[in-house]
Amino acid sequence: MKKMTKAAILKSAKDEKVGYVRLQFTDILGTIKAVEISVSQLESALDNRIMFDGSSIEGFVRIKEADMYLRPDLDTWMILSFEDQTYGKVARLICDVYTSYGKPFQGDPRYILKKQIKALNDLGIAALDVGFEPEFFLFKLDENGQPTVNPVDKGSYFDLSPMDGAEYVRRDIAMELEKLNFTIQTVHHEVAPGQEEINFRFAHVLEACDNVQTFKQVVKFIARKHGYLATFMPKPIAGINGSGMHCNCSLADADGTNLFYDANDPMKLSLLCRKWISGIIKHARNLSAITNPTVNSYKRLIPGYEAPCYVCWSDANRSSMIRIPATRGMGTRTELRHVDGTCNPYLALAGIMAAGMDGIKNFKEKDLVPPVYDNIFALSREQRESMGIQNLPENLKDALKEMRNDPLIYQTLGEHTYNKYLEAKEIEWDRFRTLITPWEIEKYIND
Repeated sequence: MKKMTKAAILKSAKDEKVGYVRLQFTDILGTIKAVEISVSQLESALDNRIMFDGSSIEGFVRIKEADMYLRPDLDTWMILSFEDQTYGKVARLICDVYTSYGKPFQGDPRYILKKQIKALNDLGIAALDVGFEPEFFLFKLDENGQPTVNPVDKGSYFDLSPMDGAEYVRRDIAMELEKLNFTIQTVHHEVAPGQEEINFRFAHVLEACDNVQTFKQVVKFIARKHGYLATFMPKPIAGINGSGMHCNCSLADADGTNLFYDANDPMKLSLLCRKWISGIIKHARNLSAITNPTVNSYKRLIPGYEAPCYVCWSDANRSSMIRIPATRGMGTRTELRHVDGTCNPYLALAGIMAAGMDGIKNFKEKDLVPPVYDNIFALSREQRESMGIQNLPENLKDALKEMRNDPLIYQTLGEHTYNKYLEAKEIEWDRFRTLITPWEIEKYIND
């Protein structure tokens, strides 16, 4: 990431004829929010003088504590090439949220992630590198411009036109991302009709989370431009594959050396890597309400559609929750396959980091979780349990119950965000629980 200064940003805004600046932040549910200013107010924003009403944001503060400040991260200055330029170009800055007393706001998801980064550095580890693999669906809109669940094509894995009707949409998204300095690695049709995947280069964890939020904005904007809806909903259609957001993680030292690689180990994995994996396995069920945060998330995590259902790891088994891709050396990484695109990336990675660090600090070599090579989907529940393999939670209610049982998550999120998050998700579950669905009407109306 290019290091920016106040002077460099003001010069860029002038040279590029920026007319409008978006000061962005993320609420606890992962929704991107923004305070928008004209370029005439940019210097004031760079001096941290822009205030907003925090009481109006999900999970933030009470009315009496409403005044909050946005402190831009100067390195996130970006001119949004895809936005309308009628009144000048549009730029954005991602901001940290501060209280009126000049302190970091404890409920800011970006701040929560930064605390885990510091904890990692305190262990003598320089960085967590993260590469996201976000999948999404493209659906048609109806005659009134409202979303449907009709896919834009009938394509499957790696298909091209005419089966793949979204080839040009994907290409436009990738080109716009490259204008924003993303390094695009692969662009392709996924397994299900209308399902797409665009992968971009990994980055240090904070930048990676900023990038995936930007990625979602671009995907949704370009899809609308083509007359389609893009959704990161995990399971919009029953009976076909759902969408995940695999998280590829590796730890590095100050020289950039991959700390997960050990040339002398039979699997070429370091003890540090195995401890990291064991910590994540230990806390996976408890973290599910954060990594898979919606009612719909758990309709993806079922057998038969390539999504992981069971808490285990392997270097060769694609039915496992954590997979170790074949690449070794600088490419050695843990691929967390259960995470989906509706998560708040800052909170999800904060939780994953906390779990991994718990493993690094507290797991003895003799207690490490072993890899699994069996096809887990072919095993009975009794066989899985005899091997110590647990299921991921089957619904949001169970995931919230597991979250309440883990002090590590409370410590990671902090009291404010932990309670606000639970409250919001329990309301979500209760609304779903009391909803009468079309399936129920069809099934029971004649009883």
